[in-house]
Amino acid sequence: MSSSDSVDHISKWEERVCLNNGRKFFRPKVSGSITPAVGMFFKSFDEAFAFYQRYALAAGFSARKNTSWKSGDLVKIRYIVCSKEGFHVSKEIDSSSVDENSKKIVRRNRGSKRVGCNAHVKLILESNNMFEIYYFEEEHNHIFVEDEDIHFLPAARSIDYVKESFIFGLSAINIGPVKSFNIMKTMYGGFGEVGASKVDCKNYRRDLNLYIEEYDAEMVVRRLIRKKECSPGFTCDYVIGEDRRVKGLFWADEQSKTNYIVFGDIVGFDATYKSNKYDLVFVPFIGIDNHFRNVTFGGALLGSETADSYRWLLRCFVNAFGNEPKVVVTDQDAAMKRAIKDVLSRRRHRLCMWHIWEKLKTKVGPVLSSNIDFNTRMTHVVWNDTIIPEDFETGWHSIMSTFGLENHEWLKDMYDLRFDWIPAYYHGENLAGLMRTTSRCEFENYFFGQICNPRYTLIEFFTHFETTMDFQRHEHRRNDHDTRYIQSKTWSDFVLEKQASEIYTKTIFKDIQIEIDADITKCMSKSHDTVGDVQYYEIKDFKQPCTSLFKQTRRWFKYKLRWMRDVVSNGSNHCNIRFDEIGRNSEIDKVFREIVVANEYVVNRLVGDLDELCRYRDHIKSYIDKADEVMVAAPPPSRKERFADIGGNLEKSDSMIRVPIKIRTKGCGVQKRIKSNREIAIQKSSKIQKSCRVCGGKGHNSRTCKDKVSSNAIGSSNTM
Repeated sequence: MSSSDSVDHISKWEERVCLNNGRKFFRPKVSGSITPAVGMFFKSFDEAFAFYQRYALAAGFSARKNTSWKSGDLVKIRYIVCSKEGFHVSKEIDSSSVDENSKKIVRRNRGSKRVGCNAHVKLILESNNMFEIYYFEEEHNHIFVEDEDIHFLPAARSIDYVKESFIFGLSAINIGPVKSFNIMKTMYGGFGEVGASKVDCKNYRRDLNLYIEEYDAEMVVRRLIRKKECSPGFTCDYVIGEDRRVKGLFWADEQSKTNYIVFGDIVGFDATYKSNKYDLVFVPFIGIDNHFRNVTFGGALLGSETADSYRWLLRCFVNAFGNEPKVVVTDQDAAMKRAIKDVLSRRRHRLCMWHIWEKLKTKVGPVLSSNIDFNTRMTHVVWNDTIIPEDFETGWHSIMSTFGLENHEWLKDMYDLRFDWIPAYYHGENLAGLMRTTSRCEFENYFFGQICNPRYTLIEFFTHFETTMDFQRHEHRRNDHDTRYIQSKTWSDFVLEKQASEIYTKTIFKDIQIEIDADITKCMSKSHDTVGDVQYYEIKDFKQPCTSLFKQTRRWFKYKLRWMRDVVSNGSNHCNIRFDEIGRNSEIDKVFREIVVANEYVVNRLVGDLDELCRYRDHIKSYIDKADEVMVAAPPPSRKERFADIGGNLEKSDSMIRVPIKIRTKGCGVQKRIKSNREIAIQKSSKIQKSCRVCGGKGHNSRTCKDKVSSNAIGSSNTM
């Protein structure tokens, strides 16, 4: 031990040596204001324990609760001891219960922290209902932990309110407790500054999930109802089965309804999987905003993908938004189709072109699907939204005849459904080419999937949903900002182009700009005709002199209002009450955020002035002692109490809504993928094959060895 170390030890404690046996005892040197003394009174035992814990950490040891003595149901005497009190008692193994043929049981030698320390305090409950210290043993039979190692003591590690908020906040973007700890370690400047360990962070998430798991569905439903009470524009609905297990949840907030009024003319929805630990199917309702980006109108979780489930969901949707969408886009799911026919019978139901196009490759076979001529001609008639139905009919039958597909059953079925998925038949409809596939829904599922996890509880899922909505709405506001304050560059001096740049959003103006440029510089209108409220133009393309005129319909200006930059007012995209704020004390959260923001503001302003920054630091640190006094007077809530604050105080009851039992959804596949013969051969070749004990060969064992079989046959014949 160096001389400097000796000085540090002398300054930290006093040492006494017993003359009779030479044993050493140590008395910590701690400020008298936090040192226990006989005659001290405390309002509760928890207050007394918090006070002694503060003293113990200042000295360099841990304390724990010990003996209690009751008089009837009333606790009269309590002990608080050093964590090194007593001795370790090894757990003997009952040899009579151990099978003689089993392997020898070896216990890991973990050591023991117990050294028989006698330091403790005794408290007694007085007639005034206050606990008094009536005995205090100050000496320990061991040295104390150095200041730089205090953070290794269990009592010095805790997941407090700030760390809970930090871990909980990062979990909303799919960052787990281990990564959260690593971030805190970097932010605080080292492992010892965090005040908790990596295991503490993991245990916190584990314990919270264990608490939530039992009440998960009940907590979610209660929070949705409370959010509805706090925000009248919020809508939620749920359905449960006879066994009180949740079968479906639907929700939509006020901002979603505002967006639906403007952009709800066409809606797509599709089911996705593995968004929660119960395999509930997540169904988002998607539209397109004035920047041609996804906008979410609402969401649902379904326990099954039956027609009845979708009927219930669509009725919830219509009740929430007040009217039906003009067009609904889905895939070819039969249950969805039946539900839409029953609930939205007056609306146009379109099938996803992308799903059908992908099936085409497998239905016609690999040879034809790789044929360039076939693909080019099919693309022209299937994806082309400029041709009229007669042109599609001619082109389709020509392809079928050329490639001998007149009797192809699947193609005949798709032809019969042409009104539901071919753009040529959308002419005369508003928003004809706006959403032709559910790829937007699938992108939305992918978007949500980035911050979702199939192991998450329902509470966590809803927190992540709110996070994704924040991202989406932030992007919408950013696009609004760019449109409003960044001037689009025009290609010409035409008044029409300049007016369009001032009316439409930046994204839409780029498309309109191309059309205007093409109309002015490359095309000439020969004639036009009006059918109903749709105008058909006969256009001559100068770039294609060998071709005849072609017909083009104008749709942009027909529904131009939805693309205007101010179709949604800037102030309407406000932030609703977040789901993860409902279960916590929102006032405390608000003050906490204000403190963080104010502290960051001050540091940023003073970072260039070291003296002033030091004065601000000293001002903050001067509040530490007062904070300790407040904590001693009112000990912080236990972890279970904090969990109850986060999730709500719930008790088991017959009326409690229960979590669903896992089901197998349509898209989850089989449990085990069938492997090809090639994969099986590769796996076998990569394995180390054991040698046969009889012949030494590989690929068989001693029971199936041919040499052994032949030798046995010879032996038996000789005996005969």
